[in-house]
Amino acid sequence: MPGVPEPEDRPVRSKPLLLLDVDGVLNPFAAGCVVPPGFTEHTLQGYRVLLTPRHGRWLDPLADRFEFVWATTWEEDANTLIAPLVGLPTDLPVVSFADADVKRPGTWKLPAVAAFVGDRPAAWIDDDLGRDADEWAAARSVPTLLLRADPGVGLVRRHIDALERFARRLSDGSAVER
Repeated sequence: MPGVPEPEDRPVRSKPLLLLDVDGVLNPFAAGCVVPPGFTEHTLQGYRVLLTPRHGRWLDPLADRFEFVWATTWEEDANTLIAPLVGLPTDLPVVSFADADVKRPGTWKLPAVAAFVGDRPAAWIDDDLGRDADEWAAARSVPTLLLRADPGVGLVRRHIDALERFARRLSDGSAVER
């Protein structure tokens, strides 16, 4: 039909990004010497890491609504070492922090994350989000959700619930709180 674009000519609406940290989110490293119920202790690259497949089961249904991205100092190693142990795909994109200034005041990951997400809607869960991250999220022209994790507890069900609400609001076009 003239004037109606063919499916391959229609703009593709990409999914919002879900930026995942490992330490403090999937790995409650500040839990002390206690291994929380449901978690298993691993030694990865010489570090004590606590992981649970429950996180993968919680995140899996969100894969239809978000593009998962590693935003962790584990970088590519998250795909090979962390993903198989929690049940996430092993080929997720990775934010590179190679040029990041870890001594930068505020949220040291922010410049790399901001460059990576560009103008795409995004949700970011991390245990180290400062006021500058809030200001960045508020100033963006696209919906942005920041979720803070307690590094001694990590990802909890309320984070997943917030991500589900965010995805619903994006899909129905309603306003999204930041």
